[in-house]
Amino acid sequence: MTVGETPSAGRGITRLRLRPPSRLFLVRIVVMFVLAGIALATPSFLSAPSLTTLLTTISFVGCLAAAMTFITISGNIMSFALGAAAAVSAMVFVVVLNAAGYATAVIAALAAGAAVTAAQGCLVGFLRTNPIIVSIAANVLIYGVAQRVTNNETVQIGDAFLHSLLKGKVFEAPVEFIVFLAVIALGQAVLSLTVFGRNLFYVGSGLRAAETIGLPTVRTTIGAYLWAGLFAAVTGILLASRFHQANMEFALRYDYDAIAAVLVGGTAIQGGNGSMLRTLVGVAAVSTIQVVLLLYGFREEWRLFITGLIVVAVVILYSSRQRQ
Repeated sequence: MTVGETPSAGRGITRLRLRPPSRLFLVRIVVMFVLAGIALATPSFLSAPSLTTLLTTISFVGCLAAAMTFITISGNIMSFALGAAAAVSAMVFVVVLNAAGYATAVIAALAAGAAVTAAQGCLVGFLRTNPIIVSIAANVLIYGVAQRVTNNETVQIGDAFLHSLLKGKVFEAPVEFIVFLAVIALGQAVLSLTVFGRNLFYVGSGLRAAETIGLPTVRTTIGAYLWAGLFAAVTGILLASRFHQANMEFALRYDYDAIAAVLVGGTAIQGGNGSMLRTLVGVAAVSTIQVVLLLYGFREEWRLFITGLIVVAVVILYSSRQRQ
């Protein structure tokens, strides 16, 4: 008799015990089909401008959602300061770009994003502070310092050549979307093929248990935040490249879309389970909803409201499954 089979009562027949799909999984599948139907039925959804808008929206929110995935898998729920990290990175990118060139600007922006979030990771990892409180405090601190330094001014990209270079297309897809796919591939490789990725899942599954078996929990936590900062910085670079400028209002509400995408994709709230591919699906769903609402003329506050409802619905369904 093979594993997973049990003898039938009174008969010599064997049955394979299959675990039924969870209610949350079934709801996700149904919602995806319904969403696809609504999108295809929406006037102008398949037009070139709408598809370009969809792909760029996926790219901006998606890189931030990929950053959020590291933090959620690590067991630290989520961060409300990744949008601020992206804005800082965008500002650094434009300033350094105008002064020292593209390659130096990218390195400086990535370093800025990584430093901002790694500092939060140090607080969470070393001091075991509440990650939500740390991210809220960091968000307020970042915007406060940035407003003092920048005086709420917008910095412009001065090189006219870069205006056209950074808004190009590859195989009719926006450059931002290609970069986003590369970010997802890199993130999945880190999670699946590295010792750090393996440790991240263990730490997210149970911090005390990970400590007991001797895993570097502090270093892994800081690493999760550092990778999150790098990916958040990519969002800042893409936004600055698209709009030829940067200010601290960039990515202001992207945190909430990123959280929605991570949860809709199926990454576990309590940590220890998830992937970049799931986040990719979640980002596609949330961004499609945003574009459909835009095409139907819904205002920004309604789009935020519906995004909030999505998060609440996923949390309720997930909590229901946990109780069962």
